[in-house]
Amino acid sequence: MKSIGNIYLTWRKGKGERRIPIGVIKRNKTLGTRFHYLKKGIEDAKKFGFSIYEGFPDTSMTYSKNVIEIFGQRIMRSERNDIKDFYDFWLIDKTHLNDVYYMLAHTQGILPTDNYEFLAEFNSSKDLKFITEISGLSKFKISSEVLKKGDILSYKKESNNSFDKYAVKVFKDELCLGYIKIIHNRIFHRSNKEFKISVQHLEKNGVLNRVFLRIE
Repeated sequence: MKSIGNIYLTWRKGKGERRIPIGVIKRNKTLGTRFHYLKKGIEDAKKFGFSIYEGFPDTSMTYSKNVIEIFGQRIMRSERNDIKDFYDFWLIDKTHLNDVYYMLAHTQGILPTDNYEFLAEFNSSKDLKFITEISGLSKFKISSEVLKKGDILSYKKESNNSFDKYAVKVFKDELCLGYIKIIHNRIFHRSNKEFKISVQHLEKNGVLNRVFLRIE
């Protein structure tokens, strides 16, 4: 699909820690789906205890066999009773259910058992919509009363950010909530279009723990 570019494999030491891009998955008609690690990302992640992703032991080579099959194991199986809710949450286009690359990009391959996420570089298109998440919430400690599902939020591009030149701040009125996830934020800088951001789902316990956003 033209709306999905490369997918970055990110890792972080734990909740509240920064996400580090450690590898990239690329797909094209000629070479198929390939994966390689990112040297700087690996060096940064190793400082916090990262070693390798199981199935890809050599951090210096480009993998071209069984890439999508190995990563595709992270996608929820269609036999599950709650699969419809899963598809609805991630805004899945049912015509692409058999496209593992699409499914990985849109569901982010998130599992409760580790700290990997698969974050796609989305490209601007007429019907583009995807789910992302606010990062930095643990630092802001925002009351759970501030947001509700369906709220429309505003954003501001922060090109001079010293950590990420693609940084995008998210606001409820004048209150800064945090930032758009790394990699997902790039489309805001690479497109002249205005994006609509709304609250898709909240996890809270007195304060906001996780806020999932719908981007379109």
